[in-house]
Amino acid sequence: MEIDFRIRWSWCLALFLAWPFANGFYVPGWSIKSYKDNEAIPLFVNKVYSDNTQLQYAYYDLPFVCPPSGRRSADTNLVSGHSISLNLGEVLRGDRIRNSDYDLNMGQDQECRHLCTQTVDRRGVKRAKELVANGYVAEWIVDNLPGATTFVTVDKTRKYYAAGFKTGYKDYSPTTARARYFLYNHVTIVLRWRKASGRDGELGRKVLVGFEVYPKSIGAGDRNAEGCPNHLRDDVEGLELSLPSNRTEGRKRYPHSSYTPKDDEAADADDLADGTTLTVPYTYSVYFREDDKIEWANRWDLYFVHQENSSKIHWLAILNSLVISGLLTAIVAVIFARTVRSDIKGRANDGLEEGGAGVKLKRARKRRPLSGRQSPRVAAFEKATGGLLEQADADHDADVSSDDDDVVEEITGWKLLHGDVFRPPPHGDWLAPLIGSGMQLVFMAAGLLVLSCLGILNPSFRGGFVSVGAALFLGAGGFSGYFSGRLYRTFGGQQWRNNALMTAVLVPGLLFTLIFILNLFVWAQASSTAIPFSTLVALAALWLFIQLPLVYGGSWLGYVRAGPWEQPTKTHVVARAVPRQRWYYHGRCGAVGVLLAGLLPFAVVFIELLFVFRSVWQDKSGYYYVFGFLAVVSLILGLTVVEVTVVATYLQLCSEDHHWWWRSFLVGGCSSVWVFLYSIWYFYAKLHIHGFVSSMLFFSYSLLACAVYGLLTGTIGFVAAYAFVRRIYG
Repeated sequence: MEIDFRIRWSWCLALFLAWPFANGFYVPGWSIKSYKDNEAIPLFVNKVYSDNTQLQYAYYDLPFVCPPSGRRSADTNLVSGHSISLNLGEVLRGDRIRNSDYDLNMGQDQECRHLCTQTVDRRGVKRAKELVANGYVAEWIVDNLPGATTFVTVDKTRKYYAAGFKTGYKDYSPTTARARYFLYNHVTIVLRWRKASGRDGELGRKVLVGFEVYPKSIGAGDRNAEGCPNHLRDDVEGLELSLPSNRTEGRKRYPHSSYTPKDDEAADADDLADGTTLTVPYTYSVYFREDDKIEWANRWDLYFVHQENSSKIHWLAILNSLVISGLLTAIVAVIFARTVRSDIKGRANDGLEEGGAGVKLKRARKRRPLSGRQSPRVAAFEKATGGLLEQADADHDADVSSDDDDVVEEITGWKLLHGDVFRPPPHGDWLAPLIGSGMQLVFMAAGLLVLSCLGILNPSFRGGFVSVGAALFLGAGGFSGYFSGRLYRTFGGQQWRNNALMTAVLVPGLLFTLIFILNLFVWAQASSTAIPFSTLVALAALWLFIQLPLVYGGSWLGYVRAGPWEQPTKTHVVARAVPRQRWYYHGRCGAVGVLLAGLLPFAVVFIELLFVFRSVWQDKSGYYYVFGFLAVVSLILGLTVVEVTVVATYLQLCSEDHHWWWRSFLVGGCSSVWVFLYSIWYFYAKLHIHGFVSSMLFFSYSLLACAVYGLLTGTIGFVAAYAFVRRIYG
């Protein structure tokens, strides 16, 4: 009975944790929403965003749009302007979803309907012109589908969607050549539907498979009594965002000046608040069209059609990654098959033997004329190891004559470091928390890739990638504490509680601090990109009540219960002197060599990075949904990092440098430096972002992402190097 009780509680806990995500996404065929004729369909407004800036704004925060009326729908019981509950990912990505006043009823076309007439002052007009000039796009949502602008492919055989629609357009006056800005104040909404499958279809219910928005700018004049344009379908003059200048006030303020301000010119705040207004009538049309060519389960495919044309480039990226990884695999195979294996065999048969009192060196089989004095390398080796050469047994000495050609073979390379290779690194109390946090990121990244490839994390799960990523990161706190605590114990650390606190605070604390500082600048811009204070408090609570206990428990398990990893060789009391290294490996970090090693992992991913950057920074109306390609490239990247780190560590040990701990971590993560340089090039070559705050956000978030990426790949490299060193010395 006790077991059954625990099982029931575990199921309850799982359902409780999954509940916040239950409405965030759907699995095709399981959560289809169908509508009967005349049933109300809610339309939600979200935000406006632009590819030219990183600042987003809530739709209802704009001063020139129709404010919510606050009325309650009798069919949906939703209140206009009421905020919809959001998951963590939606909040962090700047979503502010609220119910609107647009009336949509299944199957009911509306030629024209008046929404409201908004009076906009000079400040609002200026704001609208700024958004139009920056190419801002509005995002509406119906049945979890974003309102889309329709395009056709180059060969005009297929159409595809781009999420969102423009808020206005810009042109130039044919007489004065001055720039003019027009606001879209009429939208034509086209909802595509098909008959529902199964029992719902038999009952005459329908499902939505498309949501298209066609905006239009129509002047405020020539309208009927209901407020709709008399010539809706004709090519009419648009609604220009222009207000006449306050000439009377200008003459009063500057009576002796002949200068007359032009329209829309406002010198200061007094001019902006002079009482001049612009009347903006808002109308909309609704049409329902049947479309049997689109299945409900495939209705998101129209948002990805334009990505199918780039599949050849994705295959090229995979081929490029395979070529680089194949070359590295061949190099590693040569190292293991010819060099390391023969060295280990020679070490076992002719060289070194682990004994109770130390390491004994047998006689070498290689014959060479005696030189009369001992090799300097052998003398140094004997001195470092405390006298490795011992007398052979008496019977064997009797068979050896004075003119015997057998000599002790010189011991060179990595074999000389058996007593120092596992010496704890300097600042190991910093390395252990970094490796622990890196293992946490590896677990999170692997989980995200698996869930994405399975289709669970899809665009319909709005904000799901960030929400699930945060959940995986928090859940992996135990892994972080375990690896950090056990590695800290291996390094000989004594204060495991301090190490646990460092592991829990170091990376999350730095990330939280940087995001909080950036948030202050975004708050000052009144942007929806700013994280609400309540969300920051919730994140701090998640860290305090979930992350910190898991890390502490994992650290106790790794440090106290599991104990340190047993090293295959004993470490000498006196550290061996490191000979002078080559110029590219000079110093413990070997900056030049590390940077050169980081080029190879970067070469594996730079083509796929182009698509990721375009989706995140350049084409925000599209969706990155080729996670299969991303998973393959990520696997090849991980293999490449392992191989590069193993080769770099082997070369370092062959140069008799035993300071490999930190360098293996840096070699694995150094490709992040090249990724950041690549992002700088992308900013100046591809993007049109302007403004101090937007530019600061780009570089700050790029630096943050590169640091996380470097920590993840650095951990992979460190673990691979540690396993390699243990293997060759074991």
